[in-house]
Amino acid sequence: MGVLTNIGLISFVALSAYLLILAGEMSFGQQGFFGVGAYTAGVATAMYGVPLPIAALMAMGAGAAAAFLVGLPTLRLRGLYFAMATLAAAEMLRIVFELIHFQREIDGEPVGPDGTQGFRGIRWVFENGVEREGYLAMVWGLLFVVVILFLIVERSKLGATLRMLGEDPELARMLGIHVERFKLGVVATAGALAALGGALYAHHNTYIEPRNFDIMLGVHSLAYALIGGLGTVFGPLLGVLIDIGALEGSRVFHGYRMIVFGGLVAVLLIFRPRGLLDERVVHWLKRRLA
Repeated sequence: MGVLTNIGLISFVALSAYLLILAGEMSFGQQGFFGVGAYTAGVATAMYGVPLPIAALMAMGAGAAAAFLVGLPTLRLRGLYFAMATLAAAEMLRIVFELIHFQREIDGEPVGPDGTQGFRGIRWVFENGVEREGYLAMVWGLLFVVVILFLIVERSKLGATLRMLGEDPELARMLGIHVERFKLGVVATAGALAALGGALYAHHNTYIEPRNFDIMLGVHSLAYALIGGLGTVFGPLLGVLIDIGALEGSRVFHGYRMIVFGGLVAVLLIFRPRGLLDERVVHWLKRRLA
């Protein structure tokens, strides 16, 4: 059950990285907005008694705002420069998490972020009697809604514009699309999506610390889409399932997970650069299922 919950939680940050790839940008910094969501929701529920649904919305707003502020200067960059800028921004956010000391005394105990010592006591789930099965259903229910929204967008004019923007921004500009403004909206949306995952992650673990949001989470979130495939929203979900479900969740690869994962990424980038579920495979599946 813990593995299934983790698959659902990490899928949010994987989908946020996938959304940016569709827009033609590769981000190594989605873990920063994941952390913004975790800390925002944790402070809201643990320190001020805000219900989790409202705290999750607050986290999404904070994640979108943070991503918007990061996107304003960085979207002028392209390719590797944009990727490195997002990584630098995420590391800056992680350092900010290490510097935050903001606590309140609740029931005789200090509660709140305590720098490198982490943030304990995020216990809204337990205090409100939410069982593990119920929380798992909540995570996967929200993930289901997000996937449905992705599928709707993929079949709409907005989805076609998004893919055109990623493949040929100059053509999109010639057709009257305000490329920078459109991409800024995508960046903010991706930040909100990652923050939602962070909010749920914090309440699942009840404890978070800055190193939970380090560079490896960003690298993995990007790699999930590259492994699973860029042809459909199910691609990054497949990537998460392979890594957390098959590699981390299996005793067979205990101690060798990172080696196997890195090797898998390298092989697929050579032989399947668009991932397992690329556009060709998705088109073939649609014809078979039609």
